[in-house]
Amino acid sequence: MASPGSGFWSFGSEDGSGDPENPGTARAWCQVAQKFTGGIGNKLCALLYGDAEKPAESGGSEPPRATSRKAACSCNQKPCSCSKADVNYAFLHATDLLPACDGERPTLAFLQDVMDILLQYVVKSFDRSTKVIDFHYPNELLQEYNWELADQPQNLEEILMHCQTTLNYAIKTGHPRYFNQLSTGLDMVGLAADWLTSTANTNMFTYEIAPVFVLLEYVTLKKMREIVGWPGGSGDGIFSPGGAISNMYAMLIARFKMFPEVKEKGMAAVPRLIAFTSEHSHFSLKKGAAALGIGTDSVILIKCDERGKMIPSDLERRILEAKQKGFVPFLVSATAGTTVYGAFDPLLAVADICKKYKIWMHVDAAWGGGLLMSRKHKWKLSGVERANSVTWNPHKMMGVPLQCSALLVREEGLMQSCNQMHASYLFQQDKHYDLSYDTGDKALQCGRHVDVFKLWLMWRAKGTIGFEAHIDKCLELAEYLYNIIKNREGYEMVFDGKPQHTNVCFWYVPPSLRVLEDNEERMSRLSKVAPVIKARMMEYGTTMVSYQPLGDKVNFFRMVISNPAATHQDIDFLIEEIERLGQDL
Repeated sequence: MASPGSGFWSFGSEDGSGDPENPGTARAWCQVAQKFTGGIGNKLCALLYGDAEKPAESGGSEPPRATSRKAACSCNQKPCSCSKADVNYAFLHATDLLPACDGERPTLAFLQDVMDILLQYVVKSFDRSTKVIDFHYPNELLQEYNWELADQPQNLEEILMHCQTTLNYAIKTGHPRYFNQLSTGLDMVGLAADWLTSTANTNMFTYEIAPVFVLLEYVTLKKMREIVGWPGGSGDGIFSPGGAISNMYAMLIARFKMFPEVKEKGMAAVPRLIAFTSEHSHFSLKKGAAALGIGTDSVILIKCDERGKMIPSDLERRILEAKQKGFVPFLVSATAGTTVYGAFDPLLAVADICKKYKIWMHVDAAWGGGLLMSRKHKWKLSGVERANSVTWNPHKMMGVPLQCSALLVREEGLMQSCNQMHASYLFQQDKHYDLSYDTGDKALQCGRHVDVFKLWLMWRAKGTIGFEAHIDKCLELAEYLYNIIKNREGYEMVFDGKPQHTNVCFWYVPPSLRVLEDNEERMSRLSKVAPVIKARMMEYGTTMVSYQPLGDKVNFFRMVISNPAATHQDIDFLIEEIERLGQDL
């Protein structure tokens, strides 16, 4: 595949082209946004670059009451900017919007009102005085609002109310005190890119219908492979619908590499295949084995040490056991950043074993891959450059809006050979451009969403140094939390030592349990503490943090930090809130 070159498409900012402070860059993107969105592009650029007042904040619970917007005029300017007469949404329906005749002005008015709702929600997401969640039980929410679909259309006034109501009940995942999942935060440039992507509304299977997005995927995946450590960014890759699918792609390609005949003849033509992964790895490895016909019993879980890292000697022992039984080891999936402990498997030792036994090495770095952007923390993935494939989810540690997951493959062309079906109505061989840019045939999907633009635009806005600062800050906050609670009365750490990632795992022990002996009764009572505190958090709406059991350990809190909006004060608040909500248990 020919390189798209440097300049506008490339990363880096020697000429200032990737600098968000560069007014020429900002205005150029405004022009692009205006081409896609008309009046909304004008409004968004004004908000982003300081040419308009900050949107007024509403109470949030009431749907919009305004039913009119200036809309009718006699000018021919596009988009129209002259004085307009009132339009009443109560008498308008979707059929009155574009592509309806004379639909341009009501369309702009309607979409600008939708934008007002969205922008108010964005501003409220960062307001610590607002709730993270307005929790309702499912039966309450079903009864409180009519969610049913009907045969007859509703007017646009009702449609705007639905938009507002939906956000009223949404979880503010960008809130500085939302710590519940690995994917948190709300990046403004990423959000703008997501809006543009939806406006363009195209598919990623061929260059002819997504020329810019296909080139950006090529450039971005190449840069990610360079960061992994593959010379010159060589190899292949694709953006997929999440880390679970990226991991399944790796399993699919590893199987094809060893037994290419499986593509036509199926599993009956190959011996019993065995995959290996740690007992702390993501459940998607077993899901992928089930989906591919390999079977969950063919995924062998390798023992971990007390910090959750795979034990290489146990991996080698289990490989030899499988071979002695006549089975064929075909894949080892090491984890860089486990979901619960945030552990990094010893990749160099795993790579040595995979080389020794000629087994495909995959690294699931969905959670930990972002640390490759940090000069301070990338050592934790030493050995990733020896992998045959890598999963990396920028929508986690890098804060890119969902979804954005990449599968990187070291061997170029292998993914294409594994998945291509030569659909002649899409991938004609006599097109007038370089067919290597028709990337759809290497994907399992036909229709594929544009996920790359959010990452690319954020990278241009932040630079690699911006992502590095984001990641370093989040890891510093995790260490701050650990240092506060490790010796604090009422807290017990799940494992010793400071966290390698932003995962901080701990029990909160209420006063009533602190005097009990460490026995089965105490463990039984302790297992009920985290679920009750979590339920109270949600009912008050003050914060959210996850909990789970693991192995022989009863329910404990797993704190993770990936939102750059979080501060030391938010960590302090979390500790105080846990104590407030749990002291009477």
